[in-house]
Amino acid sequence: MIRAVKLTMAATALAGLAACGNDTAATGPLGVLAQTAGQVVAERRAEPAAPAKTPAQAAAEALRVNQGPLIQAGFENLGRTQVMALTGQNGAMRTYMTPSEEALIIRDGLLVGTRGLGNDLSVAEIGTAAAIRAGSGSGTRVMRYFSGDGLERPLRFDCTVGAGPQPGVTVENCEGHGVTFQNSYGAQGAVSRQWIGPAAGYVTIQTLRP
Repeated sequence: MIRAVKLTMAATALAGLAACGNDTAATGPLGVLAQTAGQVVAERRAEPAAPAKTPAQAAAEALRVNQGPLIQAGFENLGRTQVMALTGQNGAMRTYMTPSEEALIIRDGLLVGTRGLGNDLSVAEIGTAAAIRAGSGSGTRVMRYFSGDGLERPLRFDCTVGAGPQPGVTVENCEGHGVTFQNSYGAQGAVSRQWIGPAAGYVTIQTLRP
C-alpha cells in the first residue's frame, strides 16, 4: 500500500509538468473488481453515502483485491481517476480495462490506443519510441482517429525528445495541424502523462503492479 501511495504522489507531480483479447469472466481481473464493487454497494445501500476514495485509497484497495497487473489512469478532461486491470496481452501490447469496458492499449509503456472513452485514439504509430527510450532524439507520430463518417483520419505530428525539467523525466514535444502537446515519461516507466487527442486530452498512467 505504501508503494501505491508513493506512486500516486509521483503521478500527481508528473501531471503538473505539463488489440488485444478480453477477459471479462467473473473469475477474471475485471470480475474481481466488479464483484468487489457490487458487494460494497449492496452492503451500503442502507447506510449514508461514504466519502469518495482518494486515488491513493483506490489504488491500495485494488492491489488488495486483485492479484494481477494493474494501472491507475487519471483522465484530466474527464476529471476522474480509475484503476484498470490487465485483460489481454499480445507480445508487448497490453490492454487494461475498467469493469465498464473503458480501455487503454499500451506497448512498452507508450499509449497506442483507447476504447470506450469517446473520441478514441484508434491507433498511434510512434516513430519516437527509440528516442524516448534513449532520452533524446526526434521523429514523427501518426495518431489515427475515427471521424463522424466512420472513416479513420490520420494526424501526423513532428516531435522532439529531450530531458525534462526534473531529474529522470523525459519529455516529448510534438506539433502539427495547429496543435502542440507534450508527453512526459518518468524514470523506469512507472509514471507517464500522455496525450490521447484533441478532445480526450491527457491521461496520467501510473503502474500499480507490473
